[in-house]
Amino acid sequence: MSEVPKQSESQKLLTPDFMHRIERLDVMSRKILHGKMQGERSSKRRGQSVEFADYRNYVVGDDLRFIDWNLYARLDKLFLRLFMEEEDLVVNVVMDTTASMDLGAPNKLHYTKQLTAAVAYIALLKYNRVSLYSFTDQIVEALPNLRGRKYVPRMMDFITRQSCEHSKSVPGDLINVCKRLAMINYNPGVIVLISDFFDKGDLAQALKYLGDPKHDVYVIQLLSPQEIDPKKAELLGDLRLEDIEDGDVAEISVTPELINRYKTNLEAYCKHIRDLCMRRNIAYMIGDSSVPIETMVMTYLRKKGLLG
Repeated sequence: MSEVPKQSESQKLLTPDFMHRIERLDVMSRKILHGKMQGERSSKRRGQSVEFADYRNYVVGDDLRFIDWNLYARLDKLFLRLFMEEEDLVVNVVMDTTASMDLGAPNKLHYTKQLTAAVAYIALLKYNRVSLYSFTDQIVEALPNLRGRKYVPRMMDFITRQSCEHSKSVPGDLINVCKRLAMINYNPGVIVLISDFFDKGDLAQALKYLGDPKHDVYVIQLLSPQEIDPKKAELLGDLRLEDIEDGDVAEISVTPELINRYKTNLEAYCKHIRDLCMRRNIAYMIGDSSVPIETMVMTYLRKKGLLG
């Protein structure tokens, strides 16, 4: 009887079939972002690559190599050929690894790893520059400036080793994290922030740091099914709840009325985050860790405009 091969760490995040399906996608930007290296992205700038874009009248000082002499022979007028420049895109994916992320069924942290792996994999295959970050009250670990397919194993290794073990009794601090991200990412690019946003700080101040016009920011608020609907957690009776991050304790009696009030408050909180994002021109979406990762990537992220 032959031994069944063990599943690799990368396959626990993305199956080979799914990786093959997403290879045709690319990370998109709602803005014109000028990269510094040649990539597979056709920008809206006109430059000097191989893909013809348009003509314009010749003016003194233009490069004579780009005059269309065939057109001159027919029209007796000088025209300059214009081409589409191809450029890379800076893609930053930021993972919340605070203690609250290590909850839920399916687990929120594992789902975050899958999302991060999918976006980073797509970006690397399209020769964009990829940087990965994990955070609690600060940026815990970073893997900056990857470019090209050869870095996929390194990217997968970084993602799989992230955990919430170091964040027990350490409350998140999105203000500090976002401020640091703004300082690190001085070049224009896409920033994808994945978090449950269970943070007691001033979210308006945190998102203000990411709202720089040069960045295209996508916020994914990831919740578990049990957080969206506590009935799925089968919580009943008198309970003593302890905040997994800062140790705050609350004694409650779970009733249908309390669950309804919780749902109302959660809906208001999510709307608050969405409104803050809209004011900063940040794309916002809410994710459910029970949604198949294939659906999240192939449908929801494409509808939101992050992938195309």
